[in-house]
Amino acid sequence: METLEFVIYPDGRVQEKVTGIVGASCAEVTAAIEAQLGQVLTHEQTSEYFATKMHQSGVVNTQTTFSDW
Repeated sequence: METLEFVIYPDGRVQEKVTGIVGASCAEVTAAIEAQLGQVLTHEQTSEYFATKMHQSGVVNTQTTFSDW
């Protein structure tokens, strides 16, 4: 499940936490929000940022040979 969590501090700072999005695509998801919030001071990537998506293909390559026996 993809979630965005925001903590707004009394001094106006906003902490944003993204979970459930694998890879750098989280930056695409949050770009518009960050543009509206103002200046971004820091980014801290989680292990999900550095993970790679697993793609499972339904294609199987087979090779059949026949013997003259």
